[in-house]
Amino acid sequence: MADHQEASVTLPSDPASVSAARRYVASVLTEWGMAPGSDEADTVRLIVSELATNAVQHTLGQSPTFTVDMELERDERLRIGVTDSHPRYPKRLPAAVQQDNGRGMVIIRCLTAEYGGTLTVRPTPEGGKTVLITLPWVVPVSRPAC
Repeated sequence: MADHQEASVTLPSDPASVSAARRYVASVLTEWGMAPGSDEADTVRLIVSELATNAVQHTLGQSPTFTVDMELERDERLRIGVTDSHPRYPKRLPAAVQQDNGRGMVIIRCLTAEYGGTLTVRPTPEGGKTVLITLPWVVPVSRPAC
């Protein structure tokens, strides 16, 4: 596998784009060697689903699109960033017991930490933000038989 691989998709800020982002990420992960349906693939898809949902729901119509960027570095580190053009950073809201939303960032932080990753939020030059997840790459590197 190459030392550095990248993939990116830009989607409209529409609820239907959340499932499109999940499918895109699942396809790229499979192409890069992660088994479809593995715990790791499902976790990454859930993280992307939550990030894409945030990009659609919490930009208040000020971000017409969002972008999902993926990078795989030397079969060691997977980076996934979701970028939108709204300047407001995500907040961890207190989630009431019967509240239907407000838990996305809590879920993302927990899953990222569980897999030994990090979460950062960075401003973009255009005034938006990227929520960036970095996770260890857990797919065994196949070696040619001797």
